[in-house]
Amino acid sequence: MTDNSSPQQVLTETRFDQFDLFPAIRQGLLDAGFECCTPIQASTLPLTLSGRDVAGQARTGTGKTAAFLLTVFQRLLSDDSVGPGPNPRSIIIAPTRELAIQIHRDAELLGKHTGLRTVLTYGGVDYARQREQIASGVDILIGTPGRLIDYFKQGVYNLKHIEVVVLDEADRMFDLGFIKDIRYLFRRMPPVDKRQTLMFSATFPLKVTELAYEHMNDAETIRFEEEQVTSDRVTQVVYYPANREKLPLLVKLLRGMEDGHVMVFVNTRHQTDRVARTLKANGINAAMLAGNVPQKKRQSLLKRFHDGEIDVLVATDVAARGLHIPDVSHVINFDLPQDAADYVHRIGRTARLGATGDAISFACEDYAFHLPEIEEYIEMPLPVEAHDPDDLPSLERPRPPKPTGGGRKKGRRGGLRRGGSSGRGDSRSK
Repeated sequence: MTDNSSPQQVLTETRFDQFDLFPAIRQGLLDAGFECCTPIQASTLPLTLSGRDVAGQARTGTGKTAAFLLTVFQRLLSDDSVGPGPNPRSIIIAPTRELAIQIHRDAELLGKHTGLRTVLTYGGVDYARQREQIASGVDILIGTPGRLIDYFKQGVYNLKHIEVVVLDEADRMFDLGFIKDIRYLFRRMPPVDKRQTLMFSATFPLKVTELAYEHMNDAETIRFEEEQVTSDRVTQVVYYPANREKLPLLVKLLRGMEDGHVMVFVNTRHQTDRVARTLKANGINAAMLAGNVPQKKRQSLLKRFHDGEIDVLVATDVAARGLHIPDVSHVINFDLPQDAADYVHRIGRTARLGATGDAISFACEDYAFHLPEIEEYIEMPLPVEAHDPDDLPSLERPRPPKPTGGGRKKGRRGGLRRGGSSGRGDSRSK
């Protein structure tokens, strides 16, 4: 779990042992090495532990997962019910499979002494097995909207016993078109005055505020934002390459990095594949992550990237939100996003947990017109970095894509050296 584990994470003087938590929860916190709260935890826990509904605004990586998990554990342990039944007493809804997996992992870590049974469900894998796990008894059900509704409609479980519901990354639910599914689930739970509802979101546009008013009981809104929309720990620059210069410039920048853990964002699946194959053809240890990548491969890629076996992850916006990927040293916007908020989400992958990072953007012929909107949104102009078109490398053309792997395993000639099994040498990875 990453929320509080870094010594660089900005913590408050509020300690977890100041709260009247059950001993089993305290033991989980001790095992995880959690002593002091992050700001979002210190602000929300006094309210949520007293039973209040809370709508919290905070960036991913600020500790909100632990904040709502501790509340769920405390609420369920306060009930004298005997063991997990066929219907959940708490449901945690996440917009993406990766976020659901991470929440479940954190719940298993922090709640391992509680005796509460958590079950994870999401689309793409283990249909019969997940159904069987729910039917075998569950206290806390964690999942994505589609699979949750699927099992609900089949009568595998019902929502009549929900005591605490958590909606994580609410703004992302709207982005991905899940909001009708969310309302469907909410309307089948006990009324708002008979349950506790916690909602967290990186941004609070009007549509999220309306959802909070509709499905929460006099919710307390906690807004934890940094002084700037983007963190001042991120060094941001923009280049102005012609379209034909983008790939050579990307390769040049990557080769010039002594060491790094880089995410490159593009706007389309086709371009993601093209960029990743070009990088590999030119000796850069890169992999592609997009929505059409099968779930098991996605999880394998994320693990290899997390472990330092892959240096560069080329991704669409499917990877911009809801993923815990620590130690990202650089974010490169190969394509500027078409929505200014997505720029913030993308560069938020770096400078997490108190670390520093670099965000490099290409304002090319196709996407440069989005830059003024981005600069207005982040309330600052991006410093311009010059490049010499005559100094860009000539590139090897990639081979056509193959159905199976077998990519090159050789190291690159200079730049982004593999750090071996012990990890990367960048101080930001600690």
